[in-house]
Amino acid sequence: MKLTELIKGLKLNRITGDTGVEITDITYNSRNVMPGTLFVAIKGLKTDGHNFITDAVKAGATALIVENNPVDISPPLSMPVIEVTDSRMALAQVAINYYRNPAKEIKLIGVTGTNGKTTTTYLIRSILEGCNDKVGVIGTVSYYNGNKTSPAEHTTPEAVEFQGLLRSMVDNGCKFVVTEVSSHALMLKRVLGTEFETAVFTNLTQDHLDFHTDMEDYFQAKALLFRNMSSQKKVIINIDDPYGKRLMGMTKGIVLSYGINSDADIQGRDVSLKMDGIEFRVRTPAGDIHIKSGLVGIYNVYNILASIGVALSQDIPPDKISAGISSLISVPGRFEKIDSGMGFVIVVDYAHTENALRLLLEAAQGFTKRRIITLFGCGGDRDRGKRPLMGKAAMELSDYVIVTSDNPRTENAEKIIEGVLTGIKDAMKSGKIRASGYKVIPDRKTAIEEAINIAKTGDLVVIAGKGHECYQIIGNEKFHFDDREEARKAIMRRRNKLS
Repeated sequence: MKLTELIKGLKLNRITGDTGVEITDITYNSRNVMPGTLFVAIKGLKTDGHNFITDAVKAGATALIVENNPVDISPPLSMPVIEVTDSRMALAQVAINYYRNPAKEIKLIGVTGTNGKTTTTYLIRSILEGCNDKVGVIGTVSYYNGNKTSPAEHTTPEAVEFQGLLRSMVDNGCKFVVTEVSSHALMLKRVLGTEFETAVFTNLTQDHLDFHTDMEDYFQAKALLFRNMSSQKKVIINIDDPYGKRLMGMTKGIVLSYGINSDADIQGRDVSLKMDGIEFRVRTPAGDIHIKSGLVGIYNVYNILASIGVALSQDIPPDKISAGISSLISVPGRFEKIDSGMGFVIVVDYAHTENALRLLLEAAQGFTKRRIITLFGCGGDRDRGKRPLMGKAAMELSDYVIVTSDNPRTENAEKIIEGVLTGIKDAMKSGKIRASGYKVIPDRKTAIEEAINIAKTGDLVVIAGKGHECYQIIGNEKFHFDDREEARKAIMRRRNKLS
């Protein structure tokens, strides 16, 4: 594609050089540059792409997009240089142009919120596929392009990768694409200019305050998705959440509200939470729908209501909606059960915020009348404010707590644990706790072994924080580590000792 075509729609400050050159690839990473590449220098969270312009030139870049104050390069460049005020905005637009605006050829459904995004996307996919539609998925667990599944690097990938995935989904015959939309992606303009058919808001609770200045900043980031919805597009909002109520007045889209405690368009009623799933009735504009699902917990009632909103926005009949929801048996790393074969059950879950941990442990209480043994940690280089809150929640809703590491990254694992212990000790002082005690085991493998070794008949072991993840990040290195694998190995070792 000619550079002239690629830069259509950009707010340009200055162009030098011949824009008639042919571009065969786009990248923002100088290590991926080869002849024919357009290199877009963006300011990242840790590094600035402008510092790597020389590397990109040496690697054979054909053209550059830079911000107003590019790094001086000597000798002067003979290649075309496009100067813009915001290179992230430019990256989003050239990616759309390069991949021929794939969102125009599909129905794109975006799901955002702190918790529930992944399960909601799985539910939506299940309903749509039950109607014989081909559905692409972009999310925390994986990307599915209609032909094959690949591991997810980010919940919502950078603009070039995002548009490339959408194009592959269109080419593979997908009619719908369901994508999780993170607050990072919205703030960093990864989906800027992309036209969504439907936007979903699940909830907002404390998370990512290492990136956002405060909860209001976090909310305003999420709100970007809804502010950009046109008056013909559909918006599905949880109005039991106070932030959802605020969103109602911030979008031009056609709103379908959902909730349990509010007089919503889609309202869950007569909710029955059982050990083997949930059952309830839903009042909708299309009539009542009876729902029976193997998913557990009140939070999954909300996820189901959100998926019903999307289905109704696509005029899917109630019987198809109910069948699609029932056919989803489980979601990777979301209340994923492992039977020990020794009278107790292990649950692995992605819960990594205070709210998610509380909801998880409340749901877990329906699975046992005996002890809940909770193992969790907090990620390094992330929101430090949630660490004591999670410690407090674990002590209030568990019978025994094991604190360990969870992707410490460049932080000292024991320093992270100290933040958790602040909340645990405060909870103990208040006396309003359920837990009889706690233990600190920084090594996660050893911690999982301990949790399984102390479990007795009827107990429930909850391993929280990583869920589907199959790695542990220590320093800047990523090592293979899967809670589910480690739990199964620990079970086998315990069995072998008993035999």
